[in-house]
Amino acid sequence: MTTMIRDWIRQHAARNGDACYLREGTGTAALSYAELERSIVAREEHLDGAGIAPGASVAVSLPDPLSYAAALVGIVAAGRVAVPLDPAAPAAERARVLTLAESAGVSDTGGIFLCTSGSTGTPKGILLREDQLAHVAAGIAAHHRLTPADRGYCCLPLFHVNAEVVGVLSTLCAGACLVLDAKFSRSRFWSLIAEHQITWINAVPAIITLLTLEPTGDPQPQHVRFVRSASAPLPPATLERFEKAYEVPVIETYGMTEAASMITANPLDGPRKAGSAGVPVGLELRVTRPVQDGSAPCEAYETGLVQIRGRGVIRAYASPGRTGLIDQEGWLVTGDLGYLDHDGYLFLAGRSDDVINRGGEKIYPRDIEDFLLAQPGVLSAAVVPVPDEILGERPVAYIVPTDAVESAVSITAALHQACKAGLPRHKRPSEILVVEQLPLGPTGKLARRRLRELAEARAAG
Repeated sequence: MTTMIRDWIRQHAARNGDACYLREGTGTAALSYAELERSIVAREEHLDGAGIAPGASVAVSLPDPLSYAAALVGIVAAGRVAVPLDPAAPAAERARVLTLAESAGVSDTGGIFLCTSGSTGTPKGILLREDQLAHVAAGIAAHHRLTPADRGYCCLPLFHVNAEVVGVLSTLCAGACLVLDAKFSRSRFWSLIAEHQITWINAVPAIITLLTLEPTGDPQPQHVRFVRSASAPLPPATLERFEKAYEVPVIETYGMTEAASMITANPLDGPRKAGSAGVPVGLELRVTRPVQDGSAPCEAYETGLVQIRGRGVIRAYASPGRTGLIDQEGWLVTGDLGYLDHDGYLFLAGRSDDVINRGGEKIYPRDIEDFLLAQPGVLSAAVVPVPDEILGERPVAYIVPTDAVESAVSITAALHQACKAGLPRHKRPSEILVVEQLPLGPTGKLARRRLRELAEARAAG
Protein backbone atom coordinates (compact mmCIF):
# COMPACT_ATOMS: atom_id res chain seq x y z
CA MET A 1 0.00 0.00 0.00
CA THR A 2 1.38 3.44 -0.97
CA THR A 3 0.57 6.53 1.04
CA MET A 4 2.22 9.92 1.30
CA ILE A 5 3.57 9.08 4.75
CA ARG A 6 4.83 5.73 3.47
CA ASP A 7 6.59 7.57 0.64
CA TRP A 8 8.30 9.90 3.12
CA ILE A 9 9.64 6.89 5.00
CA ARG A 10 10.94 5.21 1.85
CA GLN A 11 12.61 8.37 0.58
CA HIS A 12 14.43 9.09 3.84
CA ALA A 13 15.43 5.45 4.29
CA ALA A 14 16.89 5.42 0.77
CA ARG A 15 18.74 8.72 1.09
CA ASN A 16 20.08 8.41 4.62
CA GLY A 17 18.80 5.24 6.27
CA ASP A 18 21.22 5.40 9.20
CA ALA A 19 19.94 8.84 10.26
CA CYS A 20 18.07 8.85 13.55
CA TYR A 21 14.33 9.52 13.41
CA LEU A 22 13.25 8.99 17.03
CA ARG A 23 15.36 8.98 20.19
CA GLU A 24 14.64 8.63 23.89
CA GLY A 25 15.38 11.75 25.91
CA THR A 26 16.50 9.97 29.05
CA GLY A 27 17.39 6.53 27.68
CA THR A 28 19.49 5.00 24.96
CA ALA A 29 16.82 3.65 22.61
CA ALA A 30 16.67 5.10 19.09
CA LEU A 31 15.05 4.33 15.74
CA SER A 32 16.68 5.08 12.39
CA TYR A 33 14.82 5.68 9.15
CA ALA A 34 15.97 2.33 7.77
CA GLU A 35 14.73 0.58 10.90
CA LEU A 36 11.44 2.46 10.63
CA GLU A 37 10.95 1.26 7.04
CA ARG A 38 11.59 -2.36 8.03
CA SER A 39 9.18 -2.06 10.96
CA ILE A 40 6.44 -0.75 8.66
CA VAL A 41 6.73 -3.81 6.41
CA ALA A 42 6.61 -6.15 9.41
CA ARG A 43 3.67 -4.29 10.95
CA GLU A 44 1.64 -4.42 7.74
CA GLU A 45 2.28 -8.17 7.39
CA HIS A 46 1.21 -8.67 11.00
CA LEU A 47 -2.02 -6.69 10.53
CA ASP A 48 -2.83 -8.52 7.31
CA GLY A 49 -2.20 -11.86 8.97
CA ALA A 50 -4.44 -10.93 11.88
CA GLY A 51 -7.30 -10.12 9.51
CA ILE A 52 -7.27 -6.41 10.32
CA ALA A 53 -8.31 -4.86 7.03
CA PRO A 54 -7.05 -1.54 5.67
CA GLY A 55 -9.04 1.32 7.19
CA ALA A 56 -9.82 -0.60 10.39
CA SER A 57 -9.09 0.87 13.82
CA VAL A 58 -6.05 -0.21 15.84
CA ALA A 59 -5.68 0.95 19.44
CA VAL A 60 -2.32 2.27 20.70
CA SER A 61 -1.54 2.34 24.41
CA LEU A 62 2.16 1.92 25.19
CA PRO A 63 4.13 3.07 28.23
CA ASP A 64 7.25 4.50 26.55
CA PRO A 65 7.04 7.39 24.06
CA LEU A 66 9.42 5.98 21.44
CA SER A 67 7.43 2.76 21.00
CA TYR A 68 4.20 4.79 21.07
CA ALA A 69 5.36 7.17 18.33
CA ALA A 70 6.72 4.36 16.15
CA ALA A 71 3.43 2.47 16.45
CA LEU A 72 1.40 5.53 15.46
CA VAL A 73 3.48 6.13 12.35
CA GLY A 74 3.50 2.43 11.47
CA ILE A 75 -0.26 1.99 11.74
CA VAL A 76 -1.02 5.04 9.60
CA ALA A 77 1.62 4.12 7.03
CA ALA A 78 0.12 0.61 6.86
CA GLY A 79 -3.23 2.12 5.87
CA ARG A 80 -5.02 1.56 9.18
CA VAL A 81 -6.56 4.04 11.62
CA ALA A 82 -4.57 4.51 14.82
CA VAL A 83 -6.62 5.17 17.98
CA PRO A 84 -4.22 6.73 20.49
CA LEU A 85 -5.16 6.07 24.12
CA ASP A 86 -3.87 7.55 27.36
CA PRO A 87 -2.12 4.65 29.13
CA ALA A 88 -2.89 6.27 32.49
CA ALA A 89 -6.60 6.82 31.80
CA PRO A 90 -9.21 4.71 33.61
CA ALA A 91 -10.38 1.62 31.74
CA ALA A 92 -13.83 3.14 31.30
CA GLU A 93 -12.37 6.20 29.55
CA ARG A 94 -10.28 4.08 27.16
CA ALA A 95 -13.35 1.95 26.42
CA ARG A 96 -15.39 5.08 25.64
CA VAL A 97 -12.85 6.25 23.06
CA LEU A 98 -12.68 2.81 21.45
CA THR A 99 -16.48 2.64 21.28
CA LEU A 100 -16.57 5.98 19.47
CA ALA A 101 -13.90 4.79 17.06
CA GLU A 102 -15.77 1.57 16.32
CA SER A 103 -19.02 3.46 15.79
CA ALA A 104 -17.27 5.53 13.10
CA GLY A 105 -16.83 2.35 11.04
CA VAL A 106 -14.04 1.29 8.68
CA SER A 107 -12.33 4.13 6.84
CA ASP A 108 -11.28 4.06 3.21
CA THR A 109 -7.82 5.23 4.22
CA GLY A 110 -5.37 5.23 7.09
CA GLY A 111 -5.45 7.97 9.67
CA ILE A 112 -5.77 8.82 13.34
CA PHE A 113 -8.98 8.77 15.35
CA LEU A 114 -9.07 11.18 18.27
CA CYS A 115 -11.61 12.13 20.87
CA THR A 116 -11.66 15.71 22.10
CA SER A 117 -11.21 16.19 25.83
CA GLY A 118 -14.63 17.71 26.36
CA SER A 119 -13.13 20.59 28.36
CA THR A 120 -15.51 22.98 26.59
CA GLY A 121 -18.44 20.63 25.99
CA THR A 122 -19.40 17.07 25.13
CA PRO A 123 -16.43 15.08 23.72
CA LYS A 124 -16.44 14.63 19.94
CA GLY A 125 -14.99 11.87 17.80
CA ILE A 126 -12.68 13.08 15.02
CA LEU A 127 -11.16 11.07 12.19
CA LEU A 128 -8.10 12.68 10.62
CA ARG A 129 -7.36 11.05 7.27
CA GLU A 130 -3.79 10.30 6.20
CA ASP A 131 -3.90 12.98 3.50
CA GLN A 132 -5.03 15.59 6.04
CA LEU A 133 -2.29 14.61 8.47
CA ALA A 134 0.35 14.76 5.75
CA HIS A 135 -0.85 18.13 4.45
CA VAL A 136 -0.70 19.77 7.87
CA ALA A 137 2.60 18.10 8.84
CA ALA A 138 4.21 19.34 5.62
CA GLY A 139 2.89 22.85 6.29
CA ILE A 140 4.36 22.83 9.79
CA ALA A 141 7.74 21.59 8.55
CA ALA A 142 7.83 24.32 5.88
CA HIS A 143 6.65 27.13 8.17
CA HIS A 144 9.17 26.22 10.88
CA ARG A 145 11.87 25.55 8.26
CA LEU A 146 12.66 22.07 9.52
CA THR A 147 15.50 20.26 7.76
CA PRO A 148 17.33 16.94 8.27
CA ALA A 149 19.80 18.87 10.45
CA ASP A 150 17.11 19.67 13.04
CA ARG A 151 16.62 17.90 16.36
CA GLY A 152 13.28 18.57 17.99
CA TYR A 153 12.29 17.94 21.59
CA CYS A 154 8.79 16.92 22.67
CA CYS A 155 7.59 15.89 26.12
CA LEU A 156 3.89 16.34 25.33
CA PRO A 157 1.47 13.37 25.44
CA LEU A 158 1.38 11.28 22.27
CA PHE A 159 -2.35 10.68 22.55
CA HIS A 160 -2.82 14.37 21.69
CA VAL A 161 -2.81 15.83 18.16
CA ASN A 162 -0.04 18.34 18.92
CA ALA A 163 2.64 15.75 19.68
CA GLU A 164 1.40 13.46 16.91
CA VAL A 165 1.42 15.95 14.04
CA VAL A 166 3.62 18.85 15.14
CA GLY A 167 6.16 16.54 16.75
CA VAL A 168 6.17 13.11 15.13
CA LEU A 169 4.83 13.69 11.61
CA SER A 170 6.40 17.08 10.80
CA THR A 171 9.76 15.63 11.87
CA LEU A 172 9.15 12.67 9.54
CA CYS A 173 8.27 14.98 6.66
CA ALA A 174 11.53 16.89 7.13
CA GLY A 175 13.69 13.79 7.57
CA ALA A 176 14.81 15.20 10.90
CA CYS A 177 15.20 13.75 14.41
CA LEU A 178 12.78 14.01 17.34
CA VAL A 179 13.83 13.44 20.95
CA LEU A 180 10.91 12.19 23.03
CA ASP A 181 10.39 12.38 26.76
CA ALA A 182 7.61 10.90 28.87
CA LYS A 183 7.18 14.06 30.94
CA PHE A 184 8.56 17.52 31.56
CA SER A 185 11.21 17.97 34.24
CA ARG A 186 12.28 21.52 35.02
CA SER A 187 15.34 20.42 37.01
CA ARG A 188 16.94 18.54 34.10
CA PHE A 189 15.38 20.35 31.18
CA TRP A 190 18.21 22.52 29.88
CA SER A 191 20.91 19.93 30.51
CA LEU A 192 18.91 17.46 28.38
CA ILE A 193 18.45 20.09 25.66
CA ALA A 194 22.22 20.67 25.64
CA GLU A 195 23.06 16.95 25.69
CA HIS A 196 20.98 16.22 22.59
CA GLN A 197 21.87 19.50 20.83
CA ILE A 198 18.18 20.31 20.39
CA THR A 199 17.36 22.94 17.75
CA TRP A 200 13.65 23.46 18.45
CA ILE A 201 11.32 22.72 21.34
CA ASN A 202 7.64 21.78 21.15
CA ALA A 203 6.13 23.28 24.31
CA VAL A 204 2.96 24.67 25.89
CA PRO A 205 2.49 27.81 28.03
CA ALA A 206 2.60 25.82 31.28
CA ILE A 207 6.14 24.60 30.45
CA ILE A 208 7.31 28.04 29.32
CA THR A 209 5.93 29.57 32.52
CA LEU A 210 7.79 27.11 34.74
CA LEU A 211 11.02 27.76 32.85
CA THR A 212 10.77 31.47 33.69
CA LEU A 213 11.07 30.77 37.42
CA GLU A 214 14.37 30.93 39.28
CA PRO A 215 17.28 29.60 37.15
CA THR A 216 18.24 25.98 37.80
CA GLY A 217 21.96 26.49 37.18
CA ASP A 218 21.92 24.37 34.02
CA PRO A 219 23.69 25.55 30.85
CA GLN A 220 21.86 28.04 28.67
CA PRO A 221 20.59 26.82 25.26
CA GLN A 222 23.23 27.03 22.56
CA HIS A 223 21.65 25.40 19.51
CA VAL A 224 17.92 26.17 20.00
CA ARG A 225 16.47 28.13 17.07
CA PHE A 226 13.02 28.61 18.62
CA VAL A 227 10.50 27.37 21.16
CA ARG A 228 7.06 26.63 19.81
CA SER A 229 4.07 27.42 22.05
CA ALA A 230 0.67 25.81 21.47
CA SER A 231 -2.48 24.35 23.08
CA ALA A 232 -3.38 27.54 24.98
CA PRO A 233 -2.78 31.31 24.70
CA LEU A 234 0.62 32.47 25.95
CA PRO A 235 0.42 35.60 28.13
CA PRO A 236 2.59 38.42 26.72
CA ALA A 237 4.23 38.91 30.13
CA THR A 238 5.35 35.27 30.18
CA LEU A 239 6.74 35.49 26.64
CA GLU A 240 8.69 38.61 27.54
CA ARG A 241 10.19 37.02 30.68
CA PHE A 242 11.22 33.87 28.79
CA GLU A 243 12.85 35.64 25.85
CA LYS A 244 14.68 38.01 28.18
CA ALA A 245 16.00 35.12 30.28
CA TYR A 246 17.10 32.79 27.46
CA GLU A 247 17.38 34.94 24.32
CA VAL A 248 15.47 32.31 22.36
CA PRO A 249 12.44 33.36 20.27
CA VAL A 250 9.03 31.95 21.15
CA ILE A 251 6.77 31.14 18.20
CA GLU A 252 3.15 31.42 19.31
CA THR A 253 0.66 29.24 17.44
CA TYR A 254 -3.00 28.23 17.49
CA GLY A 255 -4.54 24.91 16.57
CA MET A 256 -7.21 22.36 17.27
CA THR A 257 -7.84 18.67 16.70
CA GLU A 258 -10.40 19.36 13.95
CA ALA A 259 -7.64 21.01 11.88
CA ALA A 260 -5.08 18.23 12.48
CA SER A 261 -3.22 20.62 14.82
CA MET A 262 -1.84 23.92 13.50
CA ILE A 263 -4.14 26.68 12.24
CA THR A 264 -2.00 29.80 12.64
CA ALA A 265 1.58 30.55 13.65
CA ASN A 266 3.90 33.49 13.97
CA PRO A 267 6.71 33.50 11.39
CA LEU A 268 10.28 32.71 12.37
CA ASP A 269 11.62 35.88 10.75
CA GLY A 270 9.23 38.42 12.22
CA PRO A 271 7.28 40.26 12.73
CA ARG A 272 6.33 38.14 15.72
CA LYS A 273 3.52 39.86 17.58
CA ALA A 274 3.20 39.20 21.30
CA GLY A 275 -0.32 38.12 22.19
CA SER A 276 -1.04 37.05 18.61
CA ALA A 277 -1.46 33.48 17.43
CA GLY A 278 0.10 34.46 14.10
CA VAL A 279 -1.09 34.10 10.51
CA PRO A 280 -3.01 31.22 8.85
CA VAL A 281 -0.85 28.35 7.58
CA GLY A 282 -2.18 26.05 4.87
CA LEU A 283 -5.86 26.96 5.27
CA GLU A 284 -8.42 29.76 5.06
CA LEU A 285 -9.48 31.68 8.16
CA ARG A 286 -12.14 34.32 8.65
CA VAL A 287 -13.69 36.16 11.58
CA THR A 288 -17.44 36.72 11.37
CA ARG A 289 -20.31 38.38 13.18
CA PRO A 290 -23.92 37.17 13.14
CA VAL A 291 -26.40 38.87 10.79
CA GLN A 292 -30.03 38.16 9.98
CA ASP A 293 -29.29 35.72 7.14
CA GLY A 294 -26.23 34.06 8.65
CA SER A 295 -22.85 35.73 9.16
CA ALA A 296 -20.76 38.53 7.71
CA PRO A 297 -17.00 39.20 7.77
CA CYS A 298 -15.75 41.38 10.60
CA GLU A 299 -13.66 44.47 9.99
CA ALA A 300 -10.03 44.56 11.10
CA TYR A 301 -9.78 44.64 14.93
CA GLU A 302 -13.46 43.73 15.29
CA THR A 303 -13.91 40.72 17.56
CA GLY A 304 -16.00 37.90 16.17
CA LEU A 305 -16.22 34.14 15.73
CA VAL A 306 -13.23 32.37 14.17
CA GLN A 307 -14.04 30.00 11.29
CA ILE A 308 -11.66 27.83 9.24
CA ARG A 309 -11.65 25.57 6.20
CA GLY A 310 -9.02 23.80 4.13
CA ARG A 311 -7.42 20.48 3.21
CA GLY A 312 -6.43 19.72 6.79
CA VAL A 313 -9.82 20.61 8.30
CA ILE A 314 -12.44 17.91 8.83
CA ARG A 315 -15.67 18.12 6.83
CA ALA A 316 -17.74 16.20 9.39
CA TYR A 317 -17.44 14.79 12.89
CA ALA A 318 -17.19 11.07 13.43
CA SER A 319 -19.68 11.28 16.31
CA PRO A 320 -23.42 10.91 15.68
CA GLY A 321 -25.50 14.05 16.07
CA ARG A 322 -22.60 16.47 15.56
CA THR A 323 -24.17 18.71 12.92
CA GLY A 324 -24.40 22.45 12.43
CA LEU A 325 -20.74 23.15 13.27
CA ILE A 326 -19.58 22.81 9.64
CA ASP A 327 -21.53 24.48 6.84
CA GLN A 328 -22.05 23.32 3.27
CA GLU A 329 -19.09 25.37 2.08
CA GLY A 330 -16.78 23.59 4.51
CA TRP A 331 -16.40 26.41 7.05
CA LEU A 332 -15.92 25.01 10.55
CA VAL A 333 -17.06 27.07 13.52
CA THR A 334 -14.16 26.83 15.99
CA GLY A 335 -16.03 28.29 18.96
CA ASP A 336 -13.13 30.71 19.49
CA LEU A 337 -13.48 34.48 19.50
CA GLY A 338 -10.83 36.79 18.13
CA TYR A 339 -9.93 39.48 15.62
CA LEU A 340 -7.57 40.00 12.71
CA ASP A 341 -5.33 43.04 12.51
CA HIS A 342 -4.44 44.89 9.30
CA ASP A 343 -1.58 42.44 8.66
CA GLY A 344 -3.81 39.37 8.97
CA TYR A 345 -2.49 38.30 12.37
CA LEU A 346 -5.03 36.57 14.59
CA PHE A 347 -5.56 37.69 18.19
CA LEU A 348 -7.71 35.35 20.28
CA ALA A 349 -10.04 36.65 22.97
CA GLY A 350 -11.31 33.32 24.32
CA ARG A 351 -14.06 30.79 23.80
CA SER A 352 -17.51 32.06 22.86
CA ASP A 353 -19.06 30.18 25.78
CA ASP A 354 -16.54 31.67 28.25
CA VAL A 355 -17.60 35.29 27.74
CA ILE A 356 -18.83 36.82 31.00
CA ASN A 357 -21.98 39.00 30.86
CA ARG A 358 -21.81 41.42 33.78
CA GLY A 359 -24.95 43.54 33.70
CA GLY A 360 -24.86 43.71 29.89
CA GLU A 361 -21.11 44.37 29.70
CA LYS A 362 -19.30 41.58 27.81
CA ILE A 363 -16.00 40.55 29.41
CA TYR A 364 -13.34 38.32 27.87
CA PRO A 365 -11.52 36.40 30.62
CA ARG A 366 -8.19 36.67 28.81
CA ASP A 367 -8.17 40.47 29.20
CA ILE A 368 -8.20 40.09 32.98
CA GLU A 369 -5.89 37.07 33.01
CA ASP A 370 -3.18 38.81 30.98
CA PHE A 371 -3.38 41.82 33.32
CA LEU A 372 -3.03 39.65 36.43
CA LEU A 373 -0.14 37.67 34.93
CA ALA A 374 1.77 40.89 34.36
CA GLN A 375 1.69 41.62 38.12
CA PRO A 376 4.55 40.62 40.48
CA GLY A 377 4.12 37.31 42.29
CA VAL A 378 1.61 35.73 39.88
CA LEU A 379 2.62 32.45 38.26
CA SER A 380 -0.70 31.59 36.58
CA ALA A 381 -4.22 32.99 36.54
CA ALA A 382 -7.71 32.08 35.37
CA VAL A 383 -10.96 34.02 35.39
CA VAL A 384 -14.43 32.44 35.34
CA PRO A 385 -17.96 33.74 35.94
CA VAL A 386 -20.18 33.03 38.91
CA PRO A 387 -23.92 33.79 39.11
CA ASP A 388 -24.95 37.18 40.49
CA GLU A 389 -28.54 37.99 41.50
CA ILE A 390 -28.32 41.57 40.26
CA LEU A 391 -25.74 41.59 37.45
CA GLY A 392 -26.35 38.10 36.12
CA GLU A 393 -22.66 37.17 36.25
CA ARG A 394 -19.50 38.53 37.81
CA PRO A 395 -15.86 37.58 37.23
CA VAL A 396 -13.88 35.69 39.85
CA ALA A 397 -10.12 35.22 39.52
CA TYR A 398 -8.04 32.27 40.67
CA ILE A 399 -4.29 32.76 40.86
CA VAL A 400 -1.32 30.54 41.59
CA PRO A 401 1.44 32.60 43.25
CA THR A 402 5.16 32.26 42.75
CA ASP A 403 7.34 30.94 45.55
CA ALA A 404 8.34 34.48 46.41
CA VAL A 405 4.88 35.38 47.73
CA GLU A 406 4.74 35.56 51.53
CA SER A 407 0.98 35.29 52.08
CA ALA A 408 -2.32 34.99 50.26
CA VAL A 409 -3.63 38.06 52.06
CA SER A 410 -0.80 40.29 50.89
CA ILE A 411 -0.96 39.26 47.23
CA THR A 412 -4.75 39.48 46.95
CA ALA A 413 -4.72 42.93 48.50
CA ALA A 414 -2.01 44.04 46.07
CA LEU A 415 -3.85 42.56 43.09
CA HIS A 416 -7.16 44.17 44.01
CA GLN A 417 -5.34 47.50 44.21
CA ALA A 418 -3.67 46.90 40.83
CA CYS A 419 -7.02 46.00 39.25
CA LYS A 420 -8.59 49.15 40.66
CA ALA A 421 -5.83 51.24 39.09
CA GLY A 422 -5.46 49.40 35.80
CA LEU A 423 -8.79 47.83 34.80
CA PRO A 424 -12.20 49.32 33.95
CA ARG A 425 -14.69 48.86 36.77
CA HIS A 426 -16.71 46.12 35.05
CA LYS A 427 -13.57 44.03 34.42
CA ARG A 428 -12.35 44.05 38.02
CA PRO A 429 -12.72 40.61 39.63
CA SER A 430 -15.15 40.58 42.52
CA GLU A 431 -12.88 38.05 44.23
CA ILE A 432 -9.28 36.98 43.81
CA LEU A 433 -8.65 33.53 45.26
CA VAL A 434 -5.23 31.97 45.83
CA VAL A 435 -4.89 28.26 44.99
CA GLU A 436 -1.96 25.85 44.83
CA GLN A 437 -2.73 24.84 41.23
CA LEU A 438 -5.30 25.29 38.49
CA PRO A 439 -7.11 22.29 36.93
CA LEU A 440 -5.23 21.43 33.75
CA GLY A 441 -5.61 18.91 30.95
CA PRO A 442 -2.83 16.56 29.80
CA THR A 443 -1.19 19.23 27.62
CA GLY A 444 -1.29 21.91 30.29
CA LYS A 445 -4.41 23.57 28.90
CA LEU A 446 -6.72 25.08 31.49
CA ALA A 447 -9.77 22.91 32.18
CA ARG A 448 -11.96 25.99 32.37
CA ARG A 449 -15.24 24.11 32.66
CA ARG A 450 -14.00 22.26 35.77
CA LEU A 451 -12.84 25.52 37.32
CA ARG A 452 -16.15 27.16 36.54
CA GLU A 453 -18.01 24.30 38.24
CA LEU A 454 -15.81 24.69 41.34
CA ALA A 455 -16.43 28.45 41.38
CA GLU A 456 -20.20 28.05 41.04
CA ALA A 457 -20.27 25.44 43.81
CA ARG A 458 -18.31 27.76 46.07
CA ALA A 459 -20.62 30.69 45.32
CA ALA A 460 -23.68 28.54 46.07
CA GLY A 461 -22.22 27.80 49.51
